[in-house]
Amino acid sequence: MKMMNAAHPGEILQSEFIEPYGLSSGRVAKALSLPRTRIERLVKEETGMTTDTAVRLAKFFRTSPMFWMNLQTQFDLAKTECEIDVSSIPRYEGAAA
Repeated sequence: MKMMNAAHPGEILQSEFIEPYGLSSGRVAKALSLPRTRIERLVKEETGMTTDTAVRLAKFFRTSPMFWMNLQTQFDLAKTECEIDVSSIPRYEGAAA
């Protein structure tokens, strides 16, 4: 079984942005014109990053939307690789595409 090694985007938001800048989820949500619960649930890892939230966080923290979406994609892939067994799927032996 593979180990999951990707951080949830909410963990990164909390540890790399909210805490170092002395912010609260509520303050970030207000600045982004979002419901407070959206940022709170993201930080608690109860929900994933949406494109809407990614665009808003990118503007606020001077990052890119792709930064936030890549975190979500890496997390989703790592989680799925841990959850599904692909050992019975053969490798295609034909010509490389």
